[in-house]
Amino acid sequence: MKNNHCFDRDTILSDLIKIIEEMSCDWENGLFGTVGKETRLVADLALTSIQIVQLVIAIEKHFQRQGLPFQTLFLSDDRNVDDLRVSDVVEFLYTHLNTL
Repeated sequence: MKNNHCFDRDTILSDLIKIIEEMSCDWENGLFGTVGKETRLVADLALTSIQIVQLVIAIEKHFQRQGLPFQTLFLSDDRNVDDLRVSDVVEFLYTHLNTL
């Protein structure tokens, strides 16, 4: 299926922050402070691996794109990436949402 949407970085960032803020209402650890481009998923938001999986599912649902290759974001040279900034996720989404 051809992707007919073109997503810009600012829209992706805004949408991603909204997703994180909405999801944080259900997290036991809550959300402290504001979420921005430099916010780290683990160090700043204290996301657990299951919360990251839930975030991935919410992102795919929001952007209506199943099967995005998130493994390329979370693995580098077959090793787990310790942490990601919101801006890293934005760049990943910008690349993969705007490709056929």
